[in-house]
Amino acid sequence: MTIVHYVNQFFAGLGGEEAAGHEPIRLDGPQGPGRALAAAGAAPDVTLACGDDHFGEHEPEALPTLLAWLEEIRPDVLICGPAFGSGRYGYACGVLAREAGRRGIPVVAAMTPDSPGVMAAEGAAYVVPTGSNVAAMRTVVPLMAGLAVRLAAGEPVGSPEDEGYLPRGLRSNVRSDRTGAERAIELLLAKLAGDVRTEVGPTGDRVAPAPPVPDLTGVRLALVTEAGCVPQGNPNRLPTRHANVWLKYPIEDVDSLASGTYESVHAGFDTTVGNADPNRLVPLDAARELERRGAFGSLHDAFYTTSGVDTPVATAAKFGQEIAAELLEARVSAVVLTGT
Repeated sequence: MTIVHYVNQFFAGLGGEEAAGHEPIRLDGPQGPGRALAAAGAAPDVTLACGDDHFGEHEPEALPTLLAWLEEIRPDVLICGPAFGSGRYGYACGVLAREAGRRGIPVVAAMTPDSPGVMAAEGAAYVVPTGSNVAAMRTVVPLMAGLAVRLAAGEPVGSPEDEGYLPRGLRSNVRSDRTGAERAIELLLAKLAGDVRTEVGPTGDRVAPAPPVPDLTGVRLALVTEAGCVPQGNPNRLPTRHANVWLKYPIEDVDSLASGTYESVHAGFDTTVGNADPNRLVPLDAARELERRGAFGSLHDAFYTTSGVDTPVATAAKFGQEIAAELLEARVSAVVLTGT
């Protein structure tokens, strides 16, 4: 039985955020959580690793490198993660799982249910749900190891409800000793009792819109965007997707964002028009004109930016809370929030 394990730079022992740009690397034997997998009976023969930022920013180069190693090794199973609540790590796990699955390699992964990696995997992997941090390692690893060993041996795997992995969006025919009418009535009665088994309920918070500002003439206004607008060259390394940080840049005494001085690094839309005129991303020129006309009191002396593609909801909510706290401290009463 040959097992390959994929981890990020941190769990491979290459370093933390300072090593997030590390290129793909191939290591012998178990590394990091691979040792826990080994103790649970699923010892990795080879560990593949890549920096989270490197994969996100250089996916067209990083992914083929990792897949070439898998093609060479031809493992009986690939294990990805656990990535827990890390959006970048989860995304890399999901993409690699999807492509490995398309090549006939069974895959087990683990991450939070809202990780972008779950969607990226497109049902190719058996994804074990985790908590948001490594505190869940002790309970998650045995489930991953058990599934991996069975998949490697070609043994059947039961339903998500029975085995503890997330639904893959697949339905399998099974033989039942009851008629379709009997089963339909059972499902109907269960639904009426509040036990919905066949439909996916909506998730996420409902955010009530803020009340309108009755009088803008004395208001300090701020500009916030998720369009990934940063100074040319992205000096602070804002991730192009599944962002883990927000940034702010000064605009005091600046009337317009000139072409060639700012750009969008957002990976979720065609940035051509926005880069030609960054005021389409952060409407500073229009805001200054309205300020001169007295439409509102004054413009805050910085704008706030992040890239909102593949960012987990929990991370985005955290960004909003942090930015809002800073704006309240600066006595900002209203925000123009631009999106893509």
